[in-house]
Amino acid sequence: MKPSILILTVFVLLLLLPTVIPHDYSDALYKSILFFEGQRSGRLPREQRMLWRSDSALKDGENLNTDLVGGYYDAGDNVKFHFPMAFTATMLAWSSIDFSCYMSENDFSHNLVNIKWATDYLLKTVSQLPHRIFVQVGEAQPDHDCWERPEDMDTPRTAFAIDAPGPASDLAGEITAALAAASIAFKQSRPIYSQLLLSKAIQTFRYADMHRGSYADNQNVHTAACPFYCSNNGYKDELLWGAAWLRRATGSDYYLEYLVNNRETFGVDYNYLDFGWDSKFGGADVLIAKEVFEKNVSALTPFKDIAEKMMCAVFPETAGPHMSYTPGGLLYKPVGSQLQSTAAMSFVILTYADYLSKSSQQLSCGNLKFQSDSLRRIVKRQVDYILGDNPMHVSYMVGYGDQYPRQVHHRGSSIPSVKVQSTAFGCILGWNIFHSDNPNPNILVGAVVGGPNVDDTFVGKRTNATDTEPTTYINAPLVGVFAYFKSNPNVA
Repeated sequence: MKPSILILTVFVLLLLLPTVIPHDYSDALYKSILFFEGQRSGRLPREQRMLWRSDSALKDGENLNTDLVGGYYDAGDNVKFHFPMAFTATMLAWSSIDFSCYMSENDFSHNLVNIKWATDYLLKTVSQLPHRIFVQVGEAQPDHDCWERPEDMDTPRTAFAIDAPGPASDLAGEITAALAAASIAFKQSRPIYSQLLLSKAIQTFRYADMHRGSYADNQNVHTAACPFYCSNNGYKDELLWGAAWLRRATGSDYYLEYLVNNRETFGVDYNYLDFGWDSKFGGADVLIAKEVFEKNVSALTPFKDIAEKMMCAVFPETAGPHMSYTPGGLLYKPVGSQLQSTAAMSFVILTYADYLSKSSQQLSCGNLKFQSDSLRRIVKRQVDYILGDNPMHVSYMVGYGDQYPRQVHHRGSSIPSVKVQSTAFGCILGWNIFHSDNPNPNILVGAVVGGPNVDDTFVGKRTNATDTEPTTYINAPLVGVFAYFKSNPNVA
């Protein structure tokens, strides 16, 4: 064969090969952290990088004569729900604790800033313990009846609280986890702040355990929190989750005994196939398993056994219950915003894989054995799906790649910035923007939206909140996941 013909043949064959474009996990990590600046409530710092945002909700807490300024808006609305905010803080802290070695100094620093923005606020929510705990700020229904940017919203900013002996085990348990996890994250850089967080976590857990029940069981809170953030999974998982983080933060045998003594009565063995803002058992099992891997604490072996069942469930070829996948390969659980489950599950799977590899162990699923990289490949498939390797060929992270949602279901992002148009739009006028086909004028960089349906389809309209609304608790677990693949992009 002539050289020219050979070269042409090779060239044609190369054209026929599938094109694989590697993802920029460093960019995804940077943007996933930046997103939280678009969710800030309160007085913004000089270092604010999401420049289309301005100060908002500077009188929060006034109706209860307290300061509840700050924190994060949970999603595309302007309400501060403390339950999912605390879970967000816990996952940001866990990302910092277990995956900081994969972050640049800049990313690590900004993630700590994001954690502290949450924990400074969460400290306010438990500042009046043991007598009172604050639940949320803003009335969900009036807020959802209006489409206003946070900088000039005029909907009620009612603060809600629970007074002892009102139950709040789920809320207080999650705040415990957030403060305890953050105390570990800040132990080196801010030791005094770390001690404050830990002491408040211990006090908050006392309230959670002493006044058992769901925070939504209080009538004055139920109508405010439900149906948006009721703890449908009950409160026992948060008690276990809070105790698990206090065990890790303190090493105290009190919390070890608490975990062991309550495992069966809390139902840990039967609720391990889920993890997210409402369901903590799966994450708690993985967190607790760390001590078995590293220190061989035999009393905690049952938690590791359950975590192992959870990991085995991601492999369709194993016996027993399985997790579901879309035809395109996305871990799927029918929830309001699909990617919240995918993100949280990806985090704990990746974390468990890390525990396996560091202890030179395999995952045992009956007669089948899996290496830690088998779990990592599943997580990488989820991450790549989110970033664009999916049947819709769309990146579900705003600002990443060329094809991403332009009509994000987010009030502040969809309405012109107050710096561009200072006149308030008002409750009703904002709906004209909501229903328009125009792209959002402010890019909420790094936001991961709700995502696709069970058949991998996605309707990228602002009016379709299930698909296009971002939440803080989707992004938070992905910080650690992106950090890992930034340093380990070639898991295949």
